[in-house]
Parts: sequence; C-alpha cells; structure tokens
Amino acid sequence: MPPRTSNEAQPAETPAVPRPALRVAVLADSDTRWKWGALTARRLTADADGRETRPVEVNGLLLRGRATPTPRQLAEVGEVGIDAERVREVTAVEFLHTVRDEGFDLIVLALVGGGVQAMLHGLAALGLPRRPVVVTGYVGVVYEKLADGLLLRHGADVVLANSRHDAERFRAVYEGVGADASAVTEAALPFLGGAPYRPEEGRDTVVFAAQPSVPASRADRTYLLRRLVEHARLHPRREVLLKLRSKPGEHTTHIEELPYQKLAQRLPGGLPPNFRLVYGHMGEVLDGTDLLVTVSSTAALESLHRRIPTAVLTDLGVRETLGNHHFVGSGLLTSWDRLDGGTRPRPDGEWLAGQGVAADGSYGSAYDTARAKVAALLDDARLPPLAPYYTPATAPGYLPGILARHHLAPDGTPLPGAAAPQETGRVRGAVRETVRNAARGAYRQGVQRVAPVIRRMGDL
Repeated sequence: MPPRTSNEAQPAETPAVPRPALRVAVLADSDTRWKWGALTARRLTADADGRETRPVEVNGLLLRGRATPTPRQLAEVGEVGIDAERVREVTAVEFLHTVRDEGFDLIVLALVGGGVQAMLHGLAALGLPRRPVVVTGYVGVVYEKLADGLLLRHGADVVLANSRHDAERFRAVYEGVGADASAVTEAALPFLGGAPYRPEEGRDTVVFAAQPSVPASRADRTYLLRRLVEHARLHPRREVLLKLRSKPGEHTTHIEELPYQKLAQRLPGGLPPNFRLVYGHMGEVLDGTDLLVTVSSTAALESLHRRIPTAVLTDLGVRETLGNHHFVGSGLLTSWDRLDGGTRPRPDGEWLAGQGVAADGSYGSAYDTARAKVAALLDDARLPPLAPYYTPATAPGYLPGILARHHLAPDGTPLPGAAAPQETGRVRGAVRETVRNAARGAYRQGVQRVAPVIRRMGDL
C-alpha cells in the first residue's frame, strides 16, 4: 500500500464526550451542619486547588425540625457555593421521595446521629437499582456520645473523621463492637481557611466564642459573661467582643435556653464602651482577632488553623460535660485570671498535628484520601447494599424508636399516612405551605420558649 500523502484527508479526531454532571444532595438539620455538609460536598467533588474535575450540581435540602436554620442563619454561615434561595425544606419522607425521583449520585448527610441512621434505613428500603454514595461525619469536636453517635452513623459508605485523633477513635469503636470500620476516613474540618494571623499596630481585639449549650446553667453563663465584661473594664483600650451564634428566637445545633443577649441586659453596671455583642461569619470575625477565648467551641480549631492566639477556659473546671477535656495536652488551657494578667497560651505542636488543624500548611491535601475513596465508589457499577450496624435484629429496643421519629417503620419504609401527598394545584400547594409554616412556627415556639420554662419549673 502506497504511503499516505500530505494532501490526503486525515481521519477526524473523535471529540471527547463530556461527563454528565455529578448530582449531589446535601441534607442538613441545623445552621452549623448545613455549613459542614455544603463545604464537605465541595471538598469531595473538587481537586486540592478547589477546581471541579467534572460538572457538579449540588442540591441543598434542610430537614424540617426544631433547629431548621432561618434564611438569616443560612446567609451568615458564609460562602458555601450554594445559593441560599435555592435551598428547600423537606421532611424525612419527602427527602427519600426526592432521592427516588431525582436520582442523585452522592448524598452528604449532615445530620444528628439519629437522623443519619433513619436516612440510611430509608435509603436502603428504596431498593434503587443504582443507589447513591452516602457520606456523613461530625461538624466539629467530638467530645460526648462517641459510641452512640458513631454507631448511629455506621452504614454510610464514608464516615469522615476531622483528624487523625478522631479517625483512630472511630475505628476503635467500630472494631470494638465487631462492625466494619473501613468507612472511617481521615480528613479535616471543611471550613478551615483564612489568612494566617498577623498582628496589626494599634489593634488589640479579644473575642469570646459563645456556645449555645456550654455551659448550661444560668450561674455559669452569667459568670463567664461577667468575667468577659470585667476583662473589658480592666483593659479599656482593648476591644472585647462576644461572638454569638444566633439571635433570640432563632435555633442552632444545640438548644440555647439562656441567651447571653438576655443575660447581658440584666448585668449590674451595664456594659463598658469597648465591649460589643457581634454576630456574623466566624471567619470574618477571626480576620480581626488577636486572642480567641472559648470553653470548647470548634472556633478554637479555626483560630488555631490561622495561628491566632487561642485560650480554652478552665474557670468552670476541665469536665466532659463542658467539652474542654478535649484540649488536655494542647497547652491552651488557662483561666480568666491569667488572661487578665496578660498570659497568652502556646499550643503544643504534637497535639496540633493530631487534631486536623493543619497549621503547617498541609490542609490542601487533607481531603485527598476521602476524595479518592468517593471517586472510586462513584465509578463502582455495583455498590453493595447499605448495611448499618443497627438492625431490627441487633437493636430491636432502640432502632424502631429512632426510625419512628422520622415517620419510618422498622424496615425503613414510610409509616402509613407519612407519604408526601401529591400537590393538586398551585393554590392548594400555597395553602398547604402556609399551614406548614404556621405549624412550624408554633413548634419552634414550644421548643425554644415554652419547654425551657417548663424544665426550669420542674427544677424548683
């Protein structure tokens, strides 16, 4: 055969077929878990530099309940790559119907443990020919209910651990009960970031990161507020900020029965001019922070990631109920007396290395293992059935109650009457939504205002 000459027609190259968009659903039940879930979805579907390796469509869903975030809270958690106006509220059964009808590739369950367990059984009961990959994890420091929370999350394809320390603990729990621990995957908190700390001449700002439920008692919360105000009076040229999670009437991941805003109104002597209550995105607050003080907030890890001086208080003791026991060995434990005197704790480097803080610059690769595991699962044509540790056979006195809270039967199917009704017109849909909003408002009023009063009366 004669050689092909240069003027002969060359065969056209076959154009690359673009990969279809990866369909991701993030289901969250509070403002903080929404932030964790949305950012986790982004970390898992992009490369180390934040570039999407294929088109990604992320759907935001909020599980209806006592802590469902308000539009203000959604806007305040910061940039997560999902328009807050497009996030919709659903019940557990509505979510399962959405998964059945819309065909997601990846689901991130950013829920309390019982919610994760219910969704795992609900998803398994759908019997989909090609089920989505399921990822879950914890929003911050895991200092209580370790075994309970972990076993309720067992059955997901990936259980993210925010640090090497957590990954070791998680595997030990699963292996200790004879459960498969292969889902445990070390990563980091997805919302770490921001510029490294640099002091500015003339700036001296102390921020106390408040927590909704730690400490819980009026006496302890009043004590911390009083010491913070006294610190401001001792240092009149220093700006002292009380960073709050929510405004009165709003709800967060944890119940806040005694908001600092109300306690501040009753504080004798009023508030000094250099003391302020602030809201907003924690990252923006940290931009101007010279010392972060807390009892056990995850904000401490955000602060440490940026090398901001950080203090964890011992004034109320070092106790599991406070969560500050997590910081034993960190070098951060100190008291208001020492802070008033000018002490600035120095973090222990070995402790930091095990906590996923990644202050050494390794944060860019923190999600590499998790990203590779999710990619492999997405490419697997035959994913095994979801198999949680808890089943009607292993936990017959526990699991049915968890599922029933989400209107699911012990086999994961919707209970009679729990199926989402079909809308029969725009007017009826609008009326139903109005009724739902009114009922939701009454429910939150009961949880946030009436129930705390009843509990306090019971303590009399």
